[in-house]
Amino acid sequence: MEKVRRAANEIAYARNPRKLCRLHRSLIPLLSISSSLYKLALSLRHSLYRHGFFPVHRLPVAVVSVGNLSWGGNGKTPMVEFIARWLCHSGISPLILSRGYAGGDEVNMLRRHLLWTPTKFGVGANRAAVASQFIQRYGYVDTRESSWYRKQQLGHELNISVDSENIGAVVLDDAMQHWSLWRDLDIVMVNGLTLWGNLQLLPLGPLREPLTALKRADAVVIHHADLVSENILKDIESTIRGIKESIPLFLTKMDPTYLFEVGNTKANIPLTGLHKATILCVSAIGSAESFVKKIQKMGARYVDRVDFSDHHAFHVKDIELIRAKLRELEGKFGSKPIVVITEKDYDRDPEILKQLYPFKTFVLCSALMVMSYKGSTEDSFKNFLKDHLRLKFPAEN
Repeated sequence: MEKVRRAANEIAYARNPRKLCRLHRSLIPLLSISSSLYKLALSLRHSLYRHGFFPVHRLPVAVVSVGNLSWGGNGKTPMVEFIARWLCHSGISPLILSRGYAGGDEVNMLRRHLLWTPTKFGVGANRAAVASQFIQRYGYVDTRESSWYRKQQLGHELNISVDSENIGAVVLDDAMQHWSLWRDLDIVMVNGLTLWGNLQLLPLGPLREPLTALKRADAVVIHHADLVSENILKDIESTIRGIKESIPLFLTKMDPTYLFEVGNTKANIPLTGLHKATILCVSAIGSAESFVKKIQKMGARYVDRVDFSDHHAFHVKDIELIRAKLRELEGKFGSKPIVVITEKDYDRDPEILKQLYPFKTFVLCSALMVMSYKGSTEDSFKNFLKDHLRLKFPAEN
C-alpha cells in the first residue's frame, strides 16, 4: 500500500508526466478513468445536497469549517488549533469535530496541545450526530449577536453567560467536502509549496474538488508562505482571485518553538540542540518538504530524510529501515546522528519510536503564525473571524 501511495503522489505532482518511470506512466489510463468516475460521483453528491435531497443540519452555535481542496500538508490542523485557542482566550468554549482519520494522530496532537483549555473533541464520520450528542451532554450558549437559531427561538430568552461546560462554537477539521453540516464560515487552506499538483481530481491528481470550488470559500489561507518566493505568491493570489476576486486572503507559516525527546515530553530542548548535528528527518505527513526545509535552517551539519506517505503507521520493518539509514550516516560522519520527527508522527504511535534507541529521537514542536501581507495581520485575521461569525464575546455582554 505504501508503494501505491508513493506512486500516486509522484504522478499527482509530476511537472512533466513524460519523465515518470514506465510503471507509473502505465497507471495513468486507469487513474484517469477512476478520476472521471470520482468527478461524476462528486457532482451527483453535491447536486443532491444543493437540491435538498440530502439534509443539511444546523447547529445552535457558530460553526467554522477548516478544509482544503487537495490532500495533506495544507495546515488544517494547526489552523484548527489556532482558532480553538483564540476562542478559548475570548471566553468561548469550542467543540472540535474530526473524522479521526488514520488512527486520529491529528486529534491526539490537538488534545495534547489544548489539554488545559475548555476545548472538547468529537470524533466520528457523522459529525452532525456527534455534535448533537455533545450539545445534549454539555449544553450550549449561542454567542452570536444575531443568528438563524436565535430567530427560531421566538422570543425565548437564552442564557448568554459563558461556562466552560457549555459549547459556544464548533470548529470542523477537514470539512470542506463535509456538506451535511451548515457552517457560518468556510476557510480553505492551500499548501504554498505543492499547490494543486497536476490539477486533476483524485486519484489521478491531488484535488478533492475542482479549483472552482473556491467560490464557496469565505477566506483562503496560503500555508508555508514563508518558504515560497514573492513571485510564486503573486501567481497563487492571481489564480485564486481569478476564481473569486474579492475573497479575503491570508498567509501563514509554521514557527518552530522547541524540541522534546521521545520518552521525555516534559523536558523542552532548545532548537540550538540541532546546531552542527547530523540529522535524519523522518516523517509521514502531507508536506515533508516544509518540515525538512525548516530543519535545514537550524544550522545542522548535515540533513538527510526518510519520507513515508501521509498518516503512515510505523511498523517494525520501517524502524529497521530507519536504523539502517542511521548506521550509514554514523559511518559516514563518525558520530551518532539525531532523528527528528514531527508531532503528528509522535502522536500516531510514540511507543514504537523508542525502538530507535540508542539513537536519540527528537520531536519538533511548531506553532502556526499569521504573516503580515498587504495589510493582513494576525489581528486582522482574528477580527475577520469575529466579524464573519458574528460573535459577541463574554466581556462585551
